[in-house]
Amino acid sequence: MQTETSSLYTSGKPLAGKCALVTGGARRLGREIALTLGRAGADVTITFRNSASAARETVRTLESMGRKAQAVRCDVREEVDVRAAVEAAVAFHGRLDVLVNNAGVFAAAGLEELSVAEWDETFDVNTRGPFLFARDAVKHLRRTHGRIVNLGSLGGMRAWAGHGHYCASKAAVHMLTQAMAKSFAPEVSVNCVAPGWIEMEEADGDAAARFAAKAPMQRNGTASDVAEAVLFFAAGPAFVTGQVLAVDGGLGL
Repeated sequence: MQTETSSLYTSGKPLAGKCALVTGGARRLGREIALTLGRAGADVTITFRNSASAARETVRTLESMGRKAQAVRCDVREEVDVRAAVEAAVAFHGRLDVLVNNAGVFAAAGLEELSVAEWDETFDVNTRGPFLFARDAVKHLRRTHGRIVNLGSLGGMRAWAGHGHYCASKAAVHMLTQAMAKSFAPEVSVNCVAPGWIEMEEADGDAAARFAAKAPMQRNGTASDVAEAVLFFAAGPAFVTGQVLAVDGGLGL
């Protein structure tokens, strides 16, 4: 279910002259975040691992807005790739103002059957990736008094049976956000957006209906809902830092 959104930020260009790096920005939530930042005036670098065709399409869409954009192949688990992606963004734009750590994996497995490899893969992408990007980007963000926005999850606040490793990885992202906020202050603000059930193209209709019925807002979230929350932290008050914002229609209440 898609809804129209109007925003104090997207009505103007609060990010004009600024540059953003969005990890995993080729598809799904990452694409919508990249386009929302672009509509707000930012030039954008996105990273992708396997979705080269989708990445090119996202870049073309950003360029059609008049934005300067590029896509960089990157495995967020690898230090060398991350460092190269950050440097490519800074070289392309000449600066870095916003880092959005969006790349992640959603995995399901019972804890009794969970392998060490599955556990490590989830933490490597969901938690190690944001750490590596923030560590390498912060020196550039300090120069611009920039922002970091991490993508957490309602699963990092509420335990979900069958997703223990995912929930633990996102809870770690929430705590990492707060540690970054203290470590990178006062020049850099660091916050986290924690989506609940977000309907995507491949959403399970029956499951979507069940979650919508449980939410006080009586609907599920959209990619636009999440992107607008990211934009708030990217363009809103710099004094707001260390916060984890649930974007879940009240599902977690």
